Amino acid sequence: MSITQTSTIKTSVVQDFKEITKMRLALSVVFSSVAGYLLGVDTISWSTLFMLAIGGYFMVGASNAFNQIIERDLDELMDRTKNRPIPSGRMSVQTAFAIATLFTILGISVLYVINPKTAMFGAISIFIYVSLYTPLKTKTPLAVFVGAIPGAIPFMLGWVAATNDFGIEPGTLFMIQFFWQFPHFWAIGWFLFEDYQKGGFFMLPTGKKDKGTAIQILIYTIWTIVTSLIPVFHVTGQLYITPVSAVLIGVLGLFLLKYAIRLYKIRDAKTAKQLMLASVSYITLLQIIYVADKFIRVWI
Repeated sequence: MSITQTSTIKTSVVQDFKEITKMRLALSVVFSSVAGYLLGVDTISWSTLFMLAIGGYFMVGASNAFNQIIERDLDELMDRTKNRPIPSGRMSVQTAFAIATLFTILGISVLYVINPKTAMFGAISIFIYVSLYTPLKTKTPLAVFVGAIPGAIPFMLGWVAATNDFGIEPGTLFMIQFFWQFPHFWAIGWFLFEDYQKGGFFMLPTGKKDKGTAIQILIYTIWTIVTSLIPVFHVTGQLYITPVSAVLIGVLGLFLLKYAIRLYKIRDAKTAKQLMLASVSYITLLQIIYVADKFIRVWI
């Protein structure tokens, strides 16, 4: 075998590993967890932060690998998923199952070293995603509601890792990311509607790209913005933001709302994709603002 062929095989194996664990999604989850940790901690422990990042990656990687095992036959039917490692034949179910199992064990173990509560929420996240959300996707639009639960855990998981406590603060972080997921995933469900139909997935609340779905996207966008601003009123324990940060988040919220309103008016795939991209920018910048607000207050 030539050096070029060996290099190609190695590249393919690495690429398949990234796809089976959805590395890009996993890294965004790690980002949320780290943000939650920085919000909750008094003194940063770099070893804990490292374990949280590794454990979080294992947790998401396991969920995604199990998901792709279960949905392998449906993935073959959809354009966006037919080239994934399992349906394309590049990875066996046994290999994927071994990765998923190993990641589950390692993820929960690493999070347990931080503290048992963090491991418990990590285990709950994997269970809900794999055992409830995945099978419900082909049965009811309520699957998005169920899937929003594990999707909202990472932000608050970081706080629990920092404090070994679950209270109103991590609960608020959970609610922010919980509400955010509805406009985000319904926007994805909108512009990939035809592809999802091929796999038999019900992702939109009304089952159609209609006014009813657009109205619900608007409502949950508003809930996301409102929940994001609650900490400025000092009613969420140790989690709070200054009025300056609240204004910045309010501006971000108006930016997000603009695209939700535009989707309500236009109702096409291009506008839905714009809303999805706006939602990613919103949650990322919100987490950065929250963390920056805290540390600027400490330094001042």
